[in-house]
Amino acid sequence: MKFDDVLSEANGFGKFQIRLFLIQMLSRITLPPHLLLNNFMGAVPSHHCNTSALDDQGLFWNLTREQKLAVALPAEPDGSPSSCRMFAKPQYQHLYGQNSSEDAATVPCPSGWVYDNSTFRSTIATEWDLVCSQKWMNKATATIFFIGVMLGAPLSGFLSDRYGRRPLLLVSYLGSILFSLLSAFSTSYIMFVIMRFFTGVALAGIAIISFVLNVEWVSIEHRTFSGIIICLDVTIGNCIGVGIAYCVNEWRMLILAVTSPLVLSVIAWRWLPESARWLLANGKAAAAHHYIMKCAEVNSRTKCLENVTPDTLLEYAETECKDKTYTFVDLFKTPNIRKLSICIGLIWFGVQFTYFGICLNIAGFGLSLYLTQLTFACIEFPSKICVYFFVEKVGRRPSEMGALLLTGLCLLINLFIAKEKWIFRTVMAVLGKALSEASCANLYLYTTELYPTVVRQNGLGYSSFVAWVGVSMSPLVMLLEDVWQLLPHIVYCAVAVGSGLLILLLPETLNTRLPELIEDIEKPKEHSTKEIH
Repeated sequence: MKFDDVLSEANGFGKFQIRLFLIQMLSRITLPPHLLLNNFMGAVPSHHCNTSALDDQGLFWNLTREQKLAVALPAEPDGSPSSCRMFAKPQYQHLYGQNSSEDAATVPCPSGWVYDNSTFRSTIATEWDLVCSQKWMNKATATIFFIGVMLGAPLSGFLSDRYGRRPLLLVSYLGSILFSLLSAFSTSYIMFVIMRFFTGVALAGIAIISFVLNVEWVSIEHRTFSGIIICLDVTIGNCIGVGIAYCVNEWRMLILAVTSPLVLSVIAWRWLPESARWLLANGKAAAAHHYIMKCAEVNSRTKCLENVTPDTLLEYAETECKDKTYTFVDLFKTPNIRKLSICIGLIWFGVQFTYFGICLNIAGFGLSLYLTQLTFACIEFPSKICVYFFVEKVGRRPSEMGALLLTGLCLLINLFIAKEKWIFRTVMAVLGKALSEASCANLYLYTTELYPTVVRQNGLGYSSFVAWVGVSMSPLVMLLEDVWQLLPHIVYCAVAVGSGLLILLLPETLNTRLPELIEDIEKPKEHSTKEIH
């Protein structure tokens, strides 16, 4: 008898687990809005050079707005006023239909910019004039935030494996609230990006610890439901984030609005249980027994565990190394887990690299920013529901491999569709995005089941770190268009297919026990992961 049997006796998916998922949902719905936040708070509205200084000189005293712009600003190829330059001297001949100003000298906007505030009341771009020569600073905001997430993933994984899931979740809640508040009230761009960096570090803890805690509290037969369907709370958060952004068009208030559910998470934290698996793996049998009995009590299964004591729990867990502290080094010390870690890392890189490559380059909807984001969010619902049935019936490994290979196929087909047929290109891109989303959803569950309990958070932290390296690199691949227009799409396609083929090196985990110790992987004959029939 092992821990999974004890958990099944206590009802591995009852009121206790449902309460756990609902409490975790309060924090998890804040993750997508923060990841998408830069699309709204960093939005760049239509803008042009401020020509009010010419009014002060009495040059434009009797001209209409359109005439002022025609005289002061050069026109873009589409006929709109230039966003970044103005004439060194007013070109009054434009008032009489004479547009021969090709040789007229232009200068960068000397007095700032005028922005169209009809959609966004204020953004960081309008707050600190992050346009034209400074537009890279706007893009750097998202990059720095993602670097924070990238570094926060392994850090939170290491700390939660050492000190427990529950206390690190509270630290992540409080850290996210604190740094979000400081971001919203930043008085300079430098202060803002620093606070966004630390917000990313804190949010990474919520992302990986909450997922692991959910999975570690459910029995084998319900693990798929926990790992896939519960991920729908992130999709719900995605839709909520778009709604909040539509209603709140001032960037400081937007940050506060999307962070507000974390206040409820802090209040509800007192009802969060610690992972009994982690407690047993670290030799804390008494505490594990307390939570197991609490689970049985809430699920009305106390009588089934009358004979279970802290000592018998230790025997069930087969843990002889309760005093050992595990680190990231243990992911590469021995042959089997080294192979596992290298393969998982490469697959995570490929999945996230491809996913964000698709998300950042889908075009052709002809919708507003809000409708486009809402469409992307809604695509995730059918995608994740289909994943649930596939991984439950077919298995984790073939589902993951199939999703990645089909993603690569969609990208490959798009290479041969003419740009004029934008409807077909968009359909294939959206299908590729749905398949890529499916691979992301399955990979969280698959990775959680592959790593032993004693290094599970370290493993997810390492995997998330490598994944965010892929996220950071993905936009840069579009620069390869200067070499060959199709090269970026070929790279995304090749990475998706390569990642899918790597899945062949990993074992299936459907209906198997979660490994507790590294020895369960290194010596499978002695530490069998028997199938549950």
